[in-house]
Amino acid sequence: MELIAALDKSFTHTHGVLRNVGPEHYTEPTPCEKWTVQDLLEHMIGVVAGLGATAAGTDAGPFVLGEDPAAQFRAAADSTLAAWSTPGVMDRTVEAGAGPMPGSVLAGINLLDTTTHAWDLAVAIDRPAALPDELAAFTLQQARGIVSDALRPGRFEPPVEPGPDAGATELLVCFLGRRP
Repeated sequence: MELIAALDKSFTHTHGVLRNVGPEHYTEPTPCEKWTVQDLLEHMIGVVAGLGATAAGTDAGPFVLGEDPAAQFRAAADSTLAAWSTPGVMDRTVEAGAGPMPGSVLAGINLLDTTTHAWDLAVAIDRPAALPDELAAFTLQQARGIVSDALRPGRFEPPVEPGPDAGATELLVCFLGRRP
């Protein structure tokens, strides 16, 4: 799988999860200890919109959660996928909040954030949380290149030992310190 295809698959999967979220879920806790479902929605959609704007060389401006988060996410995802698909964007240096980095690294962060939080959201609203196997395996590969021990504090818990029969989703979430 290549990065653009993985982003597309992640955005499609995440949109499917988001279609099951309603205002009645907003105050529910999530696997992200300090975030409610509403906090997670604001983060997820805001990050996708912001990283897409960065890839396009524009400014997304402040993010405000709308009345239809699934539609809001889909619009942001479509725009972001178009930006990442622009010839040369993966090879150029982009200015991100963490400093300048290759576009391909920031796109990998976009994939990791979106895919992981789709799992978090599904768990929070008590929906099936398994990711497509190929997507989970590719995201784990990206995560291993992004998430270092130095990066973990404040972002990711220490890895959790997966069970002996762990599938691709469990391997990913365990690497990121979540408990499947």
